[in-house]
Amino acid sequence: MSARTLLGIDAGTSVVKAALFDEAGGALAVAGRPVELRHGAGEAVEQDLEHVLACVGAVVREVAAAAGATPEVVSLTGQGDGLWLTDAAGAPVRPALSWLDGRASELLGRWTADGVTERVFRANGTTLFPGAPGPLLAWLDAHEPEALDRAATAGTCKDAVFTRLTGVRATDPSDSSMPFGDGTGTGYSDTVLDALGLAHRRELLAPIVAPVPQAELSHAGAALLGLPPGLPVSSGPFDFPACAIGGGVLERGDGLLIVGTTLGCMVHVDRLATDGDPAGFSVATGEPGRWLRAMPAMVGTASMDWMLATLGLGVEFVDAALAASPPGAGGVEVLPYFATSGERAPFVDPHAAGQVTGVRLTTTREDLVRAVCEGLAYAARHCFDSTGGAGRLVACGGGTRSRPWLQVFADVLGVPLELARTPEVGARGAVLAAAAARGDALDVGAWTAAQDVVEPDPALRDRYSAGYARYLDHVQAAQPFWATRQASSAGVTR
Repeated sequence: MSARTLLGIDAGTSVVKAALFDEAGGALAVAGRPVELRHGAGEAVEQDLEHVLACVGAVVREVAAAAGATPEVVSLTGQGDGLWLTDAAGAPVRPALSWLDGRASELLGRWTADGVTERVFRANGTTLFPGAPGPLLAWLDAHEPEALDRAATAGTCKDAVFTRLTGVRATDPSDSSMPFGDGTGTGYSDTVLDALGLAHRRELLAPIVAPVPQAELSHAGAALLGLPPGLPVSSGPFDFPACAIGGGVLERGDGLLIVGTTLGCMVHVDRLATDGDPAGFSVATGEPGRWLRAMPAMVGTASMDWMLATLGLGVEFVDAALAASPPGAGGVEVLPYFATSGERAPFVDPHAAGQVTGVRLTTTREDLVRAVCEGLAYAARHCFDSTGGAGRLVACGGGTRSRPWLQVFADVLGVPLELARTPEVGARGAVLAAAAARGDALDVGAWTAAQDVVEPDPALRDRYSAGYARYLDHVQAAQPFWATRQASSAGVTR
Protein backbone atom coordinates (compact mmCIF):
# COMPACT_ATOMS: atom_id res chain seq x y z
CA MET A 1 0.00 0.00 0.00
CA SER A 2 1.26 3.44 -0.91
CA ALA A 3 2.20 5.75 1.94
CA ARG A 4 0.62 8.71 0.11
CA THR A 5 -3.04 9.43 0.77
CA LEU A 6 -5.34 11.77 -1.13
CA LEU A 7 -8.71 12.98 0.13
CA GLY A 8 -11.75 13.54 -2.07
CA ILE A 9 -14.91 15.24 -0.75
CA ASP A 10 -18.24 15.24 -2.59
CA ALA A 11 -20.83 17.64 -1.14
CA GLY A 12 -23.87 16.17 -2.83
CA THR A 13 -27.54 17.10 -2.77
CA SER A 14 -28.63 14.49 -0.25
CA VAL A 15 -25.34 13.09 1.08
CA VAL A 16 -21.91 14.53 1.86
CA LYS A 17 -19.22 11.91 1.25
CA ALA A 18 -15.48 11.64 1.73
CA ALA A 19 -13.07 9.05 0.41
CA LEU A 20 -9.41 8.61 1.28
CA PHE A 21 -7.43 7.09 -1.59
CA ASP A 22 -3.97 5.62 -1.84
CA GLU A 23 -1.69 6.61 -4.72
CA ALA A 24 -2.95 3.76 -6.90
CA GLY A 25 -6.58 4.83 -6.54
CA GLY A 26 -7.58 2.27 -3.94
CA ALA A 27 -10.08 3.49 -1.35
CA LEU A 28 -8.68 3.23 2.16
CA ALA A 29 -11.82 4.56 3.85
CA VAL A 30 -15.19 6.02 2.84
CA ALA A 31 -17.80 7.84 4.91
CA GLY A 32 -21.07 9.65 4.28
CA ARG A 33 -23.59 11.82 6.11
CA PRO A 34 -27.11 12.67 4.93
CA VAL A 35 -27.91 16.34 4.48
CA GLU A 36 -31.35 17.88 4.77
CA LEU A 37 -33.41 19.34 1.96
CA ARG A 38 -36.00 21.78 3.31
CA HIS A 39 -39.18 21.96 1.25
CA GLY A 40 -41.26 25.11 1.72
CA ALA A 41 -44.08 27.10 0.21
CA GLY A 42 -44.08 28.05 -3.44
CA GLU A 43 -41.92 25.08 -4.52
CA ALA A 44 -39.05 26.31 -2.34
CA VAL A 45 -36.23 23.83 -1.72
CA GLU A 46 -33.39 25.09 0.47
CA GLN A 47 -30.28 23.85 2.28
CA ASP A 48 -28.19 25.03 5.23
CA LEU A 49 -24.52 25.68 4.47
CA GLU A 50 -23.53 25.35 8.14
CA HIS A 51 -25.11 21.90 8.27
CA VAL A 52 -23.29 20.90 5.08
CA LEU A 53 -19.99 22.11 6.54
CA ALA A 54 -20.59 20.17 9.75
CA CYS A 55 -21.17 17.04 7.66
CA VAL A 56 -17.98 17.72 5.69
CA GLY A 57 -16.01 17.94 8.93
CA ALA A 58 -17.59 14.76 10.28
CA VAL A 59 -16.89 12.59 7.23
CA VAL A 60 -13.30 13.82 6.88
CA ARG A 61 -12.55 13.04 10.52
CA GLU A 62 -14.16 9.63 10.13
CA VAL A 63 -12.13 8.54 7.09
CA ALA A 64 -8.88 9.88 8.53
CA ALA A 65 -9.48 7.94 11.75
CA ALA A 66 -10.55 4.79 9.92
CA ALA A 67 -7.46 4.79 7.69
CA GLY A 68 -5.12 6.00 10.42
CA ALA A 69 -3.65 8.47 7.94
CA THR A 70 -3.49 12.20 7.26
CA PRO A 71 -4.13 13.13 3.61
CA GLU A 72 -1.55 15.10 1.68
CA VAL A 73 -4.18 16.94 -0.37
CA VAL A 74 -7.88 17.80 -0.11
CA SER A 75 -10.00 17.85 -3.29
CA LEU A 76 -13.57 19.12 -3.45
CA THR A 77 -16.50 18.48 -5.74
CA GLY A 78 -20.21 18.86 -5.14
CA GLN A 79 -23.67 19.45 -6.49
CA GLY A 80 -23.95 21.95 -9.31
CA ASP A 81 -26.47 24.75 -9.92
CA GLY A 82 -28.59 26.20 -7.13
CA LEU A 83 -27.48 29.42 -5.44
CA TRP A 84 -25.39 29.69 -2.27
CA LEU A 85 -25.19 33.26 -0.98
CA THR A 86 -22.30 34.05 1.37
CA ASP A 87 -20.83 37.19 2.88
CA ALA A 88 -17.20 38.32 2.79
CA ALA A 89 -16.31 35.88 5.57
CA GLY A 90 -17.96 32.96 3.76
CA ALA A 91 -20.95 32.84 6.13
CA PRO A 92 -24.42 32.30 4.61
CA VAL A 93 -26.64 35.36 4.36
CA ARG A 94 -29.72 33.17 3.86
CA PRO A 95 -30.40 29.45 3.30
CA ALA A 96 -29.06 28.20 0.00
CA LEU A 97 -31.53 27.74 -2.85
CA SER A 98 -31.24 24.17 -4.13
CA TRP A 99 -31.12 23.31 -7.80
CA LEU A 100 -34.44 21.56 -7.06
CA ASP A 101 -36.07 24.91 -6.16
CA GLY A 102 -38.98 25.79 -8.42
CA ARG A 103 -39.80 29.36 -7.39
CA ALA A 104 -38.35 30.85 -10.57
CA SER A 105 -40.61 28.80 -12.85
CA GLU A 106 -42.89 31.71 -13.71
CA LEU A 107 -39.91 33.97 -14.41
CA LEU A 108 -38.39 31.33 -16.64
CA GLY A 109 -41.66 31.05 -18.53
CA ARG A 110 -41.54 34.78 -19.30
CA TRP A 111 -37.91 34.53 -20.37
CA THR A 112 -38.74 31.65 -22.69
CA ALA A 113 -41.63 33.53 -24.25
CA ASP A 114 -39.46 36.62 -24.72
CA GLY A 115 -36.59 34.69 -26.31
CA VAL A 116 -34.18 35.27 -23.42
CA THR A 117 -33.49 31.57 -22.81
CA GLU A 118 -32.63 31.03 -26.46
CA ARG A 119 -30.26 34.02 -26.48
CA VAL A 120 -28.43 32.54 -23.50
CA PHE A 121 -28.16 29.16 -25.22
CA ARG A 122 -26.79 30.72 -28.41
CA ALA A 123 -24.17 32.54 -26.33
CA ASN A 124 -22.84 29.67 -24.21
CA GLY A 125 -24.71 26.42 -24.87
CA THR A 126 -26.64 26.49 -21.60
CA THR A 127 -30.35 25.82 -21.31
CA LEU A 128 -31.88 27.55 -18.31
CA PHE A 129 -34.17 25.79 -15.86
CA PRO A 130 -35.78 27.08 -12.64
CA GLY A 131 -33.01 25.82 -10.33
CA ALA A 132 -30.14 27.26 -12.38
CA PRO A 133 -28.12 30.16 -10.89
CA GLY A 134 -29.47 32.70 -13.41
CA PRO A 135 -33.19 32.33 -12.68
CA LEU A 136 -32.56 31.95 -8.94
CA LEU A 137 -30.39 35.07 -8.79
CA ALA A 138 -32.97 37.03 -10.75
CA TRP A 139 -35.77 35.75 -8.48
CA LEU A 140 -33.88 36.90 -5.40
CA ASP A 141 -33.13 40.24 -7.05
CA ALA A 142 -36.87 40.73 -7.47
CA HIS A 143 -38.07 39.31 -4.15
CA GLU A 144 -35.15 39.55 -1.69
CA PRO A 145 -32.77 42.23 -2.98
CA GLU A 146 -31.61 42.96 0.55
CA ALA A 147 -30.14 39.44 0.75
CA LEU A 148 -28.10 40.08 -2.38
CA ASP A 149 -27.02 43.44 -0.99
CA ARG A 150 -25.57 41.67 2.08
CA ALA A 151 -23.81 39.00 0.02
CA ALA A 152 -20.28 39.01 -1.35
CA THR A 153 -20.67 35.89 -3.47
CA ALA A 154 -23.48 34.08 -5.27
CA GLY A 155 -21.93 30.71 -6.02
CA THR A 156 -22.32 26.98 -5.79
CA CYS A 157 -22.02 24.51 -2.94
CA LYS A 158 -18.43 23.39 -3.47
CA ASP A 159 -17.26 26.98 -3.88
CA ALA A 160 -18.91 27.97 -0.59
CA VAL A 161 -17.17 25.05 1.13
CA PHE A 162 -13.84 25.96 -0.52
CA THR A 163 -14.08 29.52 0.77
CA ARG A 164 -14.71 28.32 4.31
CA LEU A 165 -11.77 25.91 4.13
CA THR A 166 -9.27 28.33 2.60
CA GLY A 167 -10.59 31.88 2.84
CA VAL A 168 -10.29 32.15 -0.96
CA ARG A 169 -13.17 33.25 -3.17
CA ALA A 170 -13.03 31.42 -6.51
CA THR A 171 -14.85 29.10 -8.89
CA ASP A 172 -13.78 26.76 -11.67
CA PRO A 173 -14.65 26.70 -15.40
CA SER A 174 -17.25 23.92 -15.04
CA ASP A 175 -19.54 25.93 -12.77
CA SER A 176 -18.79 29.35 -14.25
CA SER A 177 -19.68 28.20 -17.77
CA MET A 178 -23.34 27.77 -16.73
CA PRO A 179 -25.27 29.96 -17.21
CA PHE A 180 -23.20 33.16 -17.13
CA GLY A 181 -20.27 31.94 -19.26
CA ASP A 182 -19.06 33.72 -22.38
CA GLY A 183 -18.46 30.57 -24.39
CA THR A 184 -14.70 30.43 -23.76
CA GLY A 185 -14.91 28.46 -20.53
CA THR A 186 -12.91 31.06 -18.62
CA GLY A 187 -15.02 34.24 -18.61
CA TYR A 188 -18.43 35.74 -17.88
CA SER A 189 -20.65 37.17 -20.60
CA ASP A 190 -21.90 40.75 -20.45
CA THR A 191 -24.44 39.78 -23.10
CA VAL A 192 -25.87 37.01 -20.94
CA LEU A 193 -25.91 39.11 -17.77
CA ASP A 194 -27.69 41.93 -19.63
CA ALA A 195 -30.23 39.50 -21.11
CA LEU A 196 -31.04 38.18 -17.62
CA GLY A 197 -31.22 41.68 -16.13
CA LEU A 198 -28.35 40.89 -13.78
CA ALA A 199 -25.52 43.14 -14.97
CA HIS A 200 -25.77 45.11 -11.71
CA ARG A 201 -25.09 41.89 -9.75
CA ARG A 202 -21.95 40.90 -11.65
CA GLU A 203 -19.71 41.54 -8.62
CA LEU A 204 -21.36 38.59 -6.88
CA LEU A 205 -19.76 36.16 -9.35
CA ALA A 206 -16.50 34.69 -8.07
CA PRO A 207 -13.23 34.91 -10.04
CA ILE A 208 -12.70 31.97 -12.41
CA VAL A 209 -9.52 29.94 -11.95
CA ALA A 210 -8.59 27.32 -14.56
CA PRO A 211 -8.32 24.40 -14.50
CA VAL A 212 -9.40 24.39 -10.82
CA PRO A 213 -8.91 26.80 -7.90
CA GLN A 214 -6.17 25.81 -5.45
CA ALA A 215 -5.25 27.24 -2.06
CA GLU A 216 -4.01 26.17 1.37
CA LEU A 217 -6.14 24.91 4.21
CA SER A 218 -6.64 27.79 6.61
CA HIS A 219 -6.52 27.52 10.39
CA ALA A 220 -10.32 27.76 10.48
CA GLY A 221 -10.60 25.09 7.77
CA ALA A 222 -8.12 22.89 9.60
CA ALA A 223 -10.19 23.14 12.78
CA LEU A 224 -13.28 22.12 10.83
CA LEU A 225 -11.65 19.08 9.21
CA GLY A 226 -9.31 18.05 11.99
CA LEU A 227 -6.34 18.27 9.61
CA PRO A 228 -3.11 20.30 9.69
CA PRO A 229 -3.30 23.83 8.25
CA GLY A 230 -1.42 24.45 5.04
CA LEU A 231 -2.57 21.33 3.16
CA PRO A 232 -3.30 21.95 -0.55
CA VAL A 233 -7.04 22.27 -1.24
CA SER A 234 -8.67 22.29 -4.68
CA SER A 235 -12.24 23.00 -5.77
CA GLY A 236 -13.83 21.42 -8.80
CA PRO A 237 -15.07 20.45 -11.16
CA PHE A 238 -18.65 20.02 -9.93
CA ASP A 239 -20.08 16.54 -9.55
CA PHE A 240 -21.14 15.76 -13.15
CA PRO A 241 -17.80 16.51 -14.83
CA ALA A 242 -15.96 15.15 -11.77
CA CYS A 243 -17.72 11.84 -12.33
CA ALA A 244 -16.72 11.96 -16.00
CA ILE A 245 -13.07 12.30 -14.98
CA GLY A 246 -13.39 9.66 -12.27
CA GLY A 247 -15.05 7.29 -14.74
CA GLY A 248 -12.38 7.72 -17.40
CA VAL A 249 -14.53 9.70 -19.86
CA LEU A 250 -11.54 11.42 -21.40
CA GLU A 251 -11.72 11.04 -25.19
CA ARG A 252 -14.02 12.58 -27.80
CA GLY A 253 -17.18 10.50 -28.09
CA ASP A 254 -16.88 8.92 -24.65
CA GLY A 255 -20.11 9.16 -22.68
CA LEU A 256 -21.17 8.94 -19.06
CA LEU A 257 -24.45 7.79 -17.53
CA ILE A 258 -25.01 8.78 -13.90
CA VAL A 259 -27.89 6.91 -12.30
CA GLY A 260 -28.21 9.19 -9.30
CA THR A 261 -30.71 11.61 -7.80
CA THR A 262 -30.70 13.06 -11.30
CA LEU A 263 -30.09 11.12 -14.47
CA GLY A 264 -26.86 12.56 -15.81
CA CYS A 265 -26.09 11.90 -19.46
CA MET A 266 -23.04 13.54 -21.04
CA VAL A 267 -20.70 13.11 -23.96
CA HIS A 268 -17.15 14.42 -24.42
CA VAL A 269 -17.08 16.75 -27.46
CA ASP A 270 -14.53 19.02 -29.11
CA ARG A 271 -16.66 22.15 -29.60
CA LEU A 272 -19.19 24.32 -27.84
CA ALA A 273 -22.68 23.35 -29.03
CA THR A 274 -24.92 26.40 -29.53
CA ASP A 275 -26.82 25.28 -32.63
CA GLY A 276 -30.01 23.24 -32.98
CA ASP A 277 -32.88 23.31 -30.51
CA PRO A 278 -31.83 24.64 -27.10
CA ALA A 279 -31.31 21.69 -24.77
CA GLY A 280 -28.91 20.64 -22.05
CA PHE A 281 -25.68 22.25 -20.96
CA SER A 282 -22.20 22.70 -22.36
CA VAL A 283 -19.74 22.26 -19.50
CA ALA A 284 -16.27 23.73 -19.81
CA THR A 285 -13.33 21.54 -18.82
CA GLY A 286 -10.80 24.37 -18.56
CA GLU A 287 -8.98 23.03 -21.62
CA PRO A 288 -9.45 24.60 -25.08
CA GLY A 289 -11.51 22.48 -27.46
CA ARG A 290 -12.72 20.10 -24.75
CA TRP A 291 -16.33 20.33 -23.59
CA LEU A 292 -18.89 18.04 -22.02
CA ARG A 293 -22.28 18.11 -23.73
CA ALA A 294 -24.54 17.34 -20.79
CA MET A 295 -28.18 16.40 -20.44
CA PRO A 296 -28.75 16.33 -16.67
CA ALA A 297 -32.36 15.27 -16.45
CA MET A 298 -34.29 16.09 -13.30
CA VAL A 299 -35.53 12.50 -13.22
CA GLY A 300 -33.40 9.84 -11.56
CA THR A 301 -33.33 7.61 -8.51
CA ALA A 302 -35.54 10.18 -6.76
CA SER A 303 -38.34 9.04 -9.08
CA MET A 304 -37.76 5.43 -8.06
CA ASP A 305 -37.61 6.44 -4.39
CA TRP A 306 -41.02 8.09 -4.75
CA MET A 307 -42.58 5.01 -6.33
CA LEU A 308 -41.10 2.69 -3.70
CA ALA A 309 -42.23 4.95 -0.85
CA THR A 310 -45.72 5.21 -2.32
CA LEU A 311 -45.92 1.41 -2.47
CA GLY A 312 -44.45 1.04 1.02
CA LEU A 313 -41.37 -0.79 -0.27
CA GLY A 314 -37.62 -0.56 0.24
CA VAL A 315 -34.90 -0.20 -2.36
CA GLU A 316 -34.11 -3.90 -2.09
CA PHE A 317 -37.42 -4.57 -3.89
CA VAL A 318 -36.05 -3.29 -7.21
CA ASP A 319 -34.08 -6.42 -8.04
CA ALA A 320 -36.99 -8.67 -7.05
CA ALA A 321 -39.38 -6.62 -9.19
CA LEU A 322 -37.14 -6.90 -12.25
CA ALA A 323 -36.95 -10.66 -11.76
CA ALA A 324 -40.72 -11.05 -11.42
CA SER A 325 -42.02 -8.58 -14.03
CA PRO A 326 -41.03 -9.27 -17.65
CA PRO A 327 -39.65 -6.66 -20.07
CA GLY A 328 -42.49 -4.33 -20.96
CA ALA A 329 -43.81 -4.36 -17.37
CA GLY A 330 -47.11 -5.99 -18.30
CA GLY A 331 -48.04 -3.01 -20.45
CA VAL A 332 -47.41 -0.39 -17.75
CA GLU A 333 -45.50 2.65 -19.01
CA VAL A 334 -44.11 5.57 -17.03
CA LEU A 335 -43.08 9.13 -17.81
CA PRO A 336 -40.85 9.65 -14.77
CA TYR A 337 -41.00 13.46 -14.55
CA PHE A 338 -41.77 13.59 -10.83
CA ALA A 339 -39.58 16.57 -9.83
CA THR A 340 -41.47 19.58 -8.46
CA SER A 341 -39.58 21.92 -10.80
CA GLY A 342 -40.37 19.98 -13.96
CA GLU A 343 -37.73 18.89 -16.45
CA ARG A 344 -34.56 20.46 -17.84
CA ALA A 345 -33.14 17.88 -20.27
CA PRO A 346 -33.41 16.95 -23.05
CA PHE A 347 -36.14 19.60 -23.05
CA VAL A 348 -37.05 22.34 -20.59
CA ASP A 349 -40.56 22.41 -19.20
CA PRO A 350 -41.06 23.62 -15.62
CA HIS A 351 -44.58 22.15 -15.71
CA ALA A 352 -43.56 18.63 -16.78
CA ALA A 353 -45.26 15.97 -14.67
CA GLY A 354 -45.09 12.21 -14.44
CA GLN A 355 -47.55 9.74 -15.85
CA VAL A 356 -48.28 6.08 -15.21
CA THR A 357 -50.35 4.47 -17.98
CA GLY A 358 -51.49 0.97 -18.89
CA VAL A 359 -52.51 0.06 -15.32
CA ARG A 360 -55.15 -2.66 -14.92
CA LEU A 361 -56.55 -4.76 -12.09
CA THR A 362 -53.93 -7.36 -12.94
CA THR A 363 -51.03 -4.89 -12.60
CA THR A 364 -48.61 -5.82 -9.81
CA ARG A 365 -46.27 -3.80 -7.64
CA GLU A 366 -43.45 -5.45 -9.56
CA ASP A 367 -44.85 -4.12 -12.83
CA LEU A 368 -45.00 -0.58 -11.46
CA VAL A 369 -41.40 -0.70 -10.27
CA ARG A 370 -40.13 -2.21 -13.53
CA ALA A 371 -42.03 0.44 -15.47
CA VAL A 372 -40.14 3.16 -13.58
CA CYS A 373 -36.84 1.39 -14.31
CA GLU A 374 -37.70 1.25 -18.00
CA GLY A 375 -39.05 4.81 -18.06
CA LEU A 376 -35.80 6.15 -16.64
CA ALA A 377 -33.82 4.12 -19.18
CA TYR A 378 -35.93 5.59 -21.99
CA ALA A 379 -35.29 9.06 -20.55
CA ALA A 380 -31.55 8.33 -20.71
CA ARG A 381 -31.81 7.24 -24.33
CA HIS A 382 -33.74 10.43 -25.11
CA CYS A 383 -30.95 12.47 -23.53
CA PHE A 384 -28.13 10.69 -25.37
CA ASP A 385 -29.99 10.95 -28.67
CA SER A 386 -30.20 14.71 -28.09
CA THR A 387 -26.43 14.97 -27.64
CA GLY A 388 -25.82 13.31 -30.99
CA GLY A 389 -25.00 9.99 -29.35
CA ALA A 390 -22.01 8.45 -27.65
CA GLY A 391 -19.63 5.66 -28.50
CA ARG A 392 -18.17 4.17 -25.36
CA LEU A 393 -20.44 4.51 -22.31
CA VAL A 394 -19.43 4.47 -18.65
CA ALA A 395 -22.02 4.17 -15.87
CA CYS A 396 -21.90 5.22 -12.25
CA GLY A 397 -24.18 6.40 -9.45
CA GLY A 398 -26.19 4.76 -6.71
CA GLY A 399 -28.63 3.15 -9.13
CA THR A 400 -25.84 1.07 -10.70
CA ARG A 401 -25.61 -0.97 -7.50
CA SER A 402 -28.60 -2.86 -8.89
CA ARG A 403 -27.14 -5.12 -11.59
CA PRO A 404 -30.61 -6.01 -12.97
CA TRP A 405 -31.47 -2.31 -13.33
CA LEU A 406 -28.13 -1.64 -15.01
CA GLN A 407 -29.03 -4.45 -17.42
CA VAL A 408 -32.26 -2.59 -18.27
CA PHE A 409 -30.24 0.53 -19.11
CA ALA A 410 -27.88 -1.51 -21.31
CA ASP A 411 -30.79 -3.19 -23.09
CA VAL A 412 -32.66 0.07 -23.73
CA LEU A 413 -29.54 2.01 -24.79
CA GLY A 414 -28.36 -0.93 -26.90
CA VAL A 415 -24.67 -0.53 -26.01
CA PRO A 416 -22.29 -2.09 -23.47
CA LEU A 417 -22.08 -0.20 -20.18
CA GLU A 418 -18.72 -0.05 -18.43
CA LEU A 419 -19.18 0.14 -14.67
CA ALA A 420 -16.94 2.89 -13.28
CA ARG A 421 -14.44 2.02 -10.58
CA THR A 422 -15.91 2.58 -7.17
CA PRO A 423 -16.27 3.84 -4.56
CA GLU A 424 -17.01 7.55 -4.94
CA VAL A 425 -16.51 8.25 -8.62
CA GLY A 426 -17.06 12.00 -8.16
CA ALA A 427 -14.55 12.32 -5.32
CA ARG A 428 -12.13 10.20 -7.38
CA GLY A 429 -12.52 12.61 -10.29
CA ALA A 430 -11.93 15.63 -8.05
CA VAL A 431 -8.66 14.10 -6.85
CA LEU A 432 -7.57 13.39 -10.44
CA ALA A 433 -8.47 16.92 -11.57
CA ALA A 434 -6.46 18.41 -8.71
CA ALA A 435 -3.49 16.14 -9.43
CA ALA A 436 -3.48 17.17 -13.10
CA ALA A 437 -3.58 20.85 -12.12
CA ARG A 438 -0.61 20.37 -9.78
CA GLY A 439 1.33 18.32 -12.33
CA ASP A 440 1.13 15.28 -10.05
CA ALA A 441 1.43 12.24 -12.34
CA LEU A 442 -1.09 9.69 -11.08
CA ASP A 443 -1.84 6.57 -13.13
CA VAL A 444 -5.18 7.70 -14.57
CA GLY A 445 -5.75 4.37 -16.31
CA ALA A 446 -5.48 2.50 -13.03
CA TRP A 447 -7.60 5.04 -11.16
CA THR A 448 -10.41 4.79 -13.74
CA ALA A 449 -10.27 1.13 -14.83
CA ALA A 450 -13.78 -0.30 -15.34
CA GLN A 451 -14.94 -2.75 -12.72
CA ASP A 452 -17.27 -4.65 -15.03
CA VAL A 453 -19.07 -4.47 -18.38
CA VAL A 454 -22.80 -5.09 -18.85
CA GLU A 455 -23.65 -6.22 -22.38
CA PRO A 456 -27.08 -5.53 -23.91
CA ASP A 457 -29.32 -8.50 -24.68
CA PRO A 458 -29.79 -8.54 -28.47
CA ALA A 459 -33.05 -10.46 -28.07
CA LEU A 460 -34.61 -7.38 -26.45
CA ARG A 461 -33.44 -4.82 -29.01
CA ASP A 462 -36.69 -4.71 -31.03
CA ARG A 463 -38.94 -4.73 -27.95
CA TYR A 464 -37.14 -1.81 -26.36
CA SER A 465 -36.86 0.12 -29.63
CA ALA A 466 -40.63 -0.08 -29.94
CA GLY A 467 -41.00 0.87 -26.27
CA TYR A 468 -38.77 3.89 -26.78
CA ALA A 469 -40.83 5.04 -29.75
CA ARG A 470 -43.97 4.81 -27.59
CA TYR A 471 -42.17 6.75 -24.86
CA LEU A 472 -41.41 9.60 -27.27
CA ASP A 473 -45.04 9.59 -28.43
CA HIS A 474 -46.19 9.85 -24.82
CA VAL A 475 -43.88 12.79 -24.16
CA GLN A 476 -45.16 14.63 -27.21
CA ALA A 477 -48.79 13.92 -26.31
CA ALA A 478 -48.34 14.95 -22.67
CA GLN A 479 -46.67 18.31 -23.22
CA PRO A 480 -49.83 20.29 -24.07
CA PHE A 481 -51.56 18.93 -20.98
CA TRP A 482 -48.73 20.03 -18.67
CA ALA A 483 -49.43 23.65 -19.59
CA THR A 484 -53.20 23.31 -19.13
CA ARG A 485 -52.67 21.48 -15.84
CA GLN A 486 -50.61 24.43 -14.58
CA ALA A 487 -53.24 26.91 -15.69
CA SER A 488 -55.96 24.89 -13.97
CA SER A 489 -54.03 24.65 -10.70
CA ALA A 490 -53.53 28.42 -10.77
CA GLY A 491 -57.29 28.96 -11.09
CA VAL A 492 -57.20 29.96 -14.76
CA THR A 493 -60.17 28.90 -16.85
CA ARG A 494 -59.84 27.94 -20.48
